[in-house]
Amino acid sequence: MTISRRKALGIISGGTILAAAGGGALFATTRTPTKALAPWAEAGGYSEPRRRALSYAILAPNPHNRQPWQVDLGTDDMVTLYRDKTRDLPHTDPHARQLTIGLGCFLELMVIAASQTGHRVDLDLYPEGEDGPVAHARFSEGAAADPLFAHVMARRSCKEPYEDKPVPAAMVDQLAAHAAIITDPQAVADLRTLTWDAWLVETNTPRTMKESVDLMRFGKAEINANPDGIDLGGAFLETLMLAGVVGREAQLDPQSTGFQEGVRIYEAMLMATPAYAVLTTPGNARTDQIEAGRRWLRLNLMTTSLGLALQPVSQALQEFPEMAEHYATAHRMLAKDGETVQMLGRLGFGPTVDRSPRWPLETRII
Repeated sequence: MTISRRKALGIISGGTILAAAGGGALFATTRTPTKALAPWAEAGGYSEPRRRALSYAILAPNPHNRQPWQVDLGTDDMVTLYRDKTRDLPHTDPHARQLTIGLGCFLELMVIAASQTGHRVDLDLYPEGEDGPVAHARFSEGAAADPLFAHVMARRSCKEPYEDKPVPAAMVDQLAAHAAIITDPQAVADLRTLTWDAWLVETNTPRTMKESVDLMRFGKAEINANPDGIDLGGAFLETLMLAGVVGREAQLDPQSTGFQEGVRIYEAMLMATPAYAVLTTPGNARTDQIEAGRRWLRLNLMTTSLGLALQPVSQALQEFPEMAEHYATAHRMLAKDGETVQMLGRLGFGPTVDRSPRWPLETRII
């Protein structure tokens, strides 16, 4: 969650708390969670090909930034990937579908990064069934460098209002190989309504909201200590924390100023969306979900190459009971009979946003 200077100052009525926090400029310059962002700077800093590729793979997009990957390097020239089930989202992602998509993003980014050193990666998905490893990834020589790698370090999920201008037809054509791109004004308006209504269901269902709040990291110290989940940092948000406006208790109280302001901010963001990207699969097996993640990662890199912003807004695709009506609506709108809508994302021109925190590679190796 990010918040602008104007909005923050409005909430705290003039910003007097900022001065109390240690002086505006000095306070602002000390709020960056440098430790949690270090894996971005360390990416590529390994000579061993698997570790080098993995140092980029850990930067992949994933739901709630749970980073559910664990890898075993015990076999030469192979990475064995597992899903860390302690990072599951039982309320918003009860079947671990979205987490599995995140693992697909991880695998594809690993494959792309490995190609930069001439290494091919052959994947054997679920070699022991769903209860075993997600994949055996065997490295060998002979790959050509994937040009999408050039955009790995600039990729972001942009959770901000997008500019009020259409995505050009030429860009839509370029993205069509990766996803269905929706620009029709009526269809876009319908999806704005759907994504807003679905977000309200997740937010106003106590157990799903609590799952998100429990994963919020409030301020620099919490983000550095646990660089996963939903990071809420920066000078102005920390100012609101000092003022008691933003915090776990406030985020769980629909009557609080912080909760209500968050709702207003999110609505404004969702409504400022000129286009959408949709990924569907013929079925909904684990392998379909992994494939959707691989495609979503490539779509992310392609949109980055075009100067476009992308953010997943997949609440309507969640499979908990209270979301059933919106889940059905999303599939009527976006899928053919029998297909599963795996990902829905906002697409447009947005501002440059900060990198997301990450656990160091060493903490993901078992």
